[in-house]
This record gives sequence, structure tokens and C-alpha cells, in this order.
Amino acid sequence: MSNGSSDNRTSGLVYTALMICLVLLGTVLFRIPVPMTQGYVHLGDTMIFLGVLMLGKRHGAAAAGLGSALADILGGFAFWAPWTLVIKFFMAFVTGLILERYARNHKHSHSTDRLVRLTAMTAGGILMCAGYLAAETMMYGSFALAIVGLPWNIGQVIVGMVLSMAIYSALAISAKYK
Repeated sequence: MSNGSSDNRTSGLVYTALMICLVLLGTVLFRIPVPMTQGYVHLGDTMIFLGVLMLGKRHGAAAAGLGSALADILGGFAFWAPWTLVIKFFMAFVTGLILERYARNHKHSHSTDRLVRLTAMTAGGILMCAGYLAAETMMYGSFALAIVGLPWNIGQVIVGMVLSMAIYSALAISAKYK
């Protein structure tokens, strides 16, 4: 005998685990070292935004925080894992919160939906950039050194937004034809 809520919880857990893996892979496999810092840019934010768009704020935020922290641990940056867990979790949670609040209060149109998604991801991206700026200032003991990484974080967010919107649109189109 099948229980609907148990099935929903199981599928939510499975999809969250898959997104954790995609965030991890996007972060570890596609990374470019940033000159003058110890960091790197990656495609993990693409998967974070995609996870929020597909799974919502709760599951998307869990996948973002855990997948990114695991990438730090496995990629040789374990000292960043606690910061990353919190920063990426809230990046995704805020993005999802904006999306869910808008969906609850408005009728949808395709152009409005795109604008809302971009706005939500921009808010999440700003939070991520501010979070890493604060963390790097504390870790390096220098605001001047921390600010060097800011343009790279902004670029990473923009690439993540663009790619996640393209992938999400492609997935939505392919779902229509099933």
C-alpha cells in the first residue's frame, strides 16, 4: 500500500540528493583559479540556481549548502566549508523565498516569470557576494584583499544565472513534449 506523503518525502529526498551531487560536480569539475586569491570560480552556482528553480527554497537551499560545502572539503578547501555551507544555503533560500512569495501572490506570465526569476537570483547572488566578502575579510584579516575576489564572485553569479535560466527553460520545454 502506497502512502502519498511518504512518496513525496522520498522523492524530495532523492531529488535533493541529486542536486547535492550536481552542485558538487559543477563546483569541482569546472573551476578556474582566480589570480591573486586562493579561490576559484566555478559552475556550482548554476546548479544552485537550477536546484532552487526546480525544488523550491527548502530542498534547493539544502542542496546548495551541502553540495557546496562537500565541494570545499573534497576540493582541498575544507577550511571554507563552514562558511560556504551557510552562505550558499542562504543564497538559495533567499532566492527560493522570493520566488515562492511571488508565486503565491501573483498570476503568472512567461515574461513576468523570467523577470521574477532573474530578480530572485540577483538577490541571492548579492547575498552570496556580501557573505564571501565578509568571510574573506575575516579569514584574510584584510578588506582590501577580500575585495579583489568580489568581481570574480559577481561574474560567477551572472554566469550561474544565465546558464541556469537556459537549462531550466530547456527542461521546461522538454517536459511539455513528454
